[in-house]
Amino acid sequence: MPNVGPFELILILAVVLLVFGPGKLPEIGKAVGNSFREFKEATSGTASAPAKPRAKKSATRASAARTKRKA
Repeated sequence: MPNVGPFELILILAVVLLVFGPGKLPEIGKAVGNSFREFKEATSGTASAPAKPRAKKSATRASAARTKRKA
């Protein structure tokens, strides 16, 4: 696999600038940065705020409410 040198990087950045325009570049950079951060957190096994399962609690509450109504 060939190495990517400075000329190739400049060429790639120029093509990206032409395709997306200067207004979209900050949004693209932010999205790429967030993607790298999420990938790093997923591969290392640490998360900044672990998600808590809430669907089961609401489902059990709903089923309990149904059984109370039937009785």
